[in-house]
Amino acid sequence: MKPFMHRASTLGCKPLLAALLLLTQLPAALAQSYCASDGQPQPVQLMERFINANCDSCWTDPATPVAGKGVLALDWIVPGDLGDDAPLSAAATRDALTRLQTLGEAIPAATATRSQALKAFKGSRLRVAHGLPVADYLGTSIELKPIPAAAKGQRWSAWLALVETLPAGTEGSPIERNLVRNLLQQSWDGRIQLSKTERNRFFEARSMAIAPAANPNRLRVIGWVENEAGQVLAAAQSRCKTP
Repeated sequence: MKPFMHRASTLGCKPLLAALLLLTQLPAALAQSYCASDGQPQPVQLMERFINANCDSCWTDPATPVAGKGVLALDWIVPGDLGDDAPLSAAATRDALTRLQTLGEAIPAATATRSQALKAFKGSRLRVAHGLPVADYLGTSIELKPIPAAAKGQRWSAWLALVETLPAGTEGSPIERNLVRNLLQQSWDGRIQLSKTERNRFFEARSMAIAPAANPNRLRVIGWVENEAGQVLAAAQSRCKTP
């Protein structure tokens, strides 16, 4: 499946039905793969590449910034003013507009790249994971454990991107890309006062819809956590392993 082509949905199921179907297939799913960030090196930088959907040559630009060692890259296709007539409209997502707004950046006329070094902290680790595609949905999760002392009295935000990893050469791209297909954003509030019998938890699990143009076999998740100032504190990416 090409990233800029639509595919017909195979099932019109809701997320709850997708979860039930996954339960019936759980033994087979466990036998096939395990997809999480466990054992993966922690990134030191987050790079985000934005492409305006109007720009058909931007995807194949040989000057596209390359993610070096320790750099975790995301590729966003931003809706252009040509709407559905834009060359890259099938891969465009309004989530890219949300991300640009959060970063305080304008919609690029062609391309834009933003990189942030991770403001790491000791003693805690960010974990992301996902299951197998079922009925056009993918079960995903993100967790920061244990909650860092720096989070006390703060409202942090967790971001989880469902990405399609496309090898170099796909549609003429000069580099491998992690094309964002869906996005989950969640507030993690360290200001909550809990009793001694309660425990705050920075965790979220959701079923995320698979975009019509996406190849389910190439999907995985990339997550990161930001503080109130918008600094990226930690990031992680899932990898599927066969037991």
